[in-house]
Amino acid sequence: MDSGLGHAALLGFLQGLTEFLPVSSSGHLAVAGMVFDVGEGGLTLNVMLHAGTLLATLVVLWRRIAPALVDGVQALAQPRRFKETEGGRDALVVILASLPTAAIGLLARDAVERFTGAPFVVGLGFLVTTVLLISTRWVRPGDLEVPSMRAALLLGFVQGIAVLPGVSRSGSTIALALWMKVRPDRAFDLSMLMSLPVVLGAVLLEARHLNAASGGVTAAAVGAFVAFVVGLFALAVLRRVVVRGHFSLFALWVFPLALATLAMSKSWPAPESHVGAVSHVAAIAS
Repeated sequence: MDSGLGHAALLGFLQGLTEFLPVSSSGHLAVAGMVFDVGEGGLTLNVMLHAGTLLATLVVLWRRIAPALVDGVQALAQPRRFKETEGGRDALVVILASLPTAAIGLLARDAVERFTGAPFVVGLGFLVTTVLLISTRWVRPGDLEVPSMRAALLLGFVQGIAVLPGVSRSGSTIALALWMKVRPDRAFDLSMLMSLPVVLGAVLLEARHLNAASGGVTAAAVGAFVAFVVGLFALAVLRRVVVRGHFSLFALWVFPLALATLAMSKSWPAPESHVGAVSHVAAIAS
């Protein structure tokens, strides 16, 4: 396989697997960049990778997305539909959560670029994710369909904090939703729904800079396809694990990675970020 295509496929696999699993895609991309020098593949590839995982989310959650869009739009004219319809309630959670997420993401953009190359910061992020995952062992399954409006804002705040490399977006939001007594399957659905406007917005921001000279269209298409297929698999695995109450098991991967990354920071000079554009878009969705 051509080295360019192989590189794109590798990034697509890494993106598709870690974008949804609660292990932090931004943290994994940062570590891969520092240890294996897996750099970014250019703006076209970066955008296409996230388009691939975005499409995977749309395919898996279409039955939730469609009513949320319809009822959400209608609720703009008839606000009572935000509480009276299932789709409206989902839409309200997504809207409220997006507000603090967008604010934090925009304010933290420059800091994230610097932190991506710092093993100590990435390692701390993995530790935070580990604690959140393990904490769910003591959660008793709830029966709420959606959290309160205040809780939705808190979910958005936590989602925004996950812009830091190593802090998993899905891990943070699902863990918090479970602690808020949201039903496990709904915690999964809402976490993924909350990611859609943020990831779409980040992709569009990066796509603005695409032009005819961006190049690498074939490699980008390969990367996007791999990210899409692997993303479908990751979403299916995550849903099953959350519903069955085994969410904390992901800590078995994240905790050793946190220790290894922190140990690496003792002797590893903080390099320049190897995964700039990918990490910034991935950070908020991981």
